[in-house]
Amino acid sequence: MSKPNQIRSVLARRVWDSRGRPTVEAEVLLEGGALGRAIVPAGASKGTREALELRDGGPAFGGLDVSRAVAHVNGEIAAAVAGLAADDQATLDGCLIALDGTTNKQRLGANATLAVSMAAAHAAAAAHGLPLYQYLGGPEATLLPMPQIQIFGGGAHAGRRVDIQDFMVVCPGAGSFAQALEWTAEVYRHAGALMQSRGARYGVADEGGWWPAFDTNEEALDALVNAIEAAGFVPGAQVGIALDIAASDFGRGGLYTLGLERRELDSDGLIELLLRWCERFPILSIEDPLAEDDPVAFARFTRAAPAQLQIVGDDLLVSDAALLRQAAAAGAANTVLLKPNQRGTLTETLRCWQTARELGYGAIVSARSGETEDTTIVDLAIGWGVGQLKVGSFARSERMAKWNEALRIEERLGASARFAGMSCFGRRRIDPPA
Repeated sequence: MSKPNQIRSVLARRVWDSRGRPTVEAEVLLEGGALGRAIVPAGASKGTREALELRDGGPAFGGLDVSRAVAHVNGEIAAAVAGLAADDQATLDGCLIALDGTTNKQRLGANATLAVSMAAAHAAAAAHGLPLYQYLGGPEATLLPMPQIQIFGGGAHAGRRVDIQDFMVVCPGAGSFAQALEWTAEVYRHAGALMQSRGARYGVADEGGWWPAFDTNEEALDALVNAIEAAGFVPGAQVGIALDIAASDFGRGGLYTLGLERRELDSDGLIELLLRWCERFPILSIEDPLAEDDPVAFARFTRAAPAQLQIVGDDLLVSDAALLRQAAAAGAANTVLLKPNQRGTLTETLRCWQTARELGYGAIVSARSGETEDTTIVDLAIGWGVGQLKVGSFARSERMAKWNEALRIEERLGASARFAGMSCFGRRRIDPPA
């Protein structure tokens, strides 16, 4: 006899992401009538050890169609998960992992497995009559994350007009999630006006940040500080800077080419440059300061950086618990970026967060540059108590859908809502064992 929480059917379809590219949406229907739906995003700047999304190749949509991934969901995945309990996420995801049978989801595609993994979580939450964040975290899921919000886009997100991928702000001085968004809105507005006055504003980048024209990467930092001050805030104390260097995109073999400035740096030269920026500017967080193929230099930067600096591993770690343990043993980074589509299931992503807590690392739940209206990552950040959320900029509806959903949750929580605030920063240094 079937039970209300068992999966009755799974349906996938091709939908479209924020770049107008195909992606996978899945619906999971339970025997009791509860329905869950989820859409998978896609990245432009990717670590080489990420789980692989399955694309069709061929002439259609530049080879990016997902008809094979959709067929996998509607065929063998649907058959394999039928009858499983949606509220036993680990068993469900274990079935998906075993069904794929590869180390990187290359057979079925991480876009196929993750769509089902997330949709099942939504269905289970609906069956329990709970919002997803509360289903995941219980009554303790009351921590609103510190938002990291892009003001200027660069790197792979803006035609490499500047080398650094993300110039973002964080608001450690804010007293609530809502106030952090209010402050960011003012900084974003003043940054746009500043660029307009200089004749250097050229629309927006993939994630909604301003697509500016700068002569050097450092000029972008100066402009961001100017925008913070013009908005009426104290740089560092109220509003600080977070950078995603995305060094793997312009570095290989320990050599880094800054195309904007027409110069090449070795690992030590890039480390020196970033440390100088940390002295000059109110930088609170740096992501991927060195390339994924330069782990020794990554650890060297971690040791040399100010103790309070948040040093985030993305391409180096790709949300993988085993890679995180390796990094901790080497003393590299002190924070991990969590992107569910880098692994292909929620269980594997959660395992990385659990490992981070065990090792004393911080974490940030992150969107991708090719996003959709799906807001699952907001629930993950709050339900898992991660404390930080990186979605992109303060523009474009695929970004604002997520910021607005977090606002609704903060309002729903009322007096029980807590804001991560400054507690995100000042992580302890992660040193290798003696």
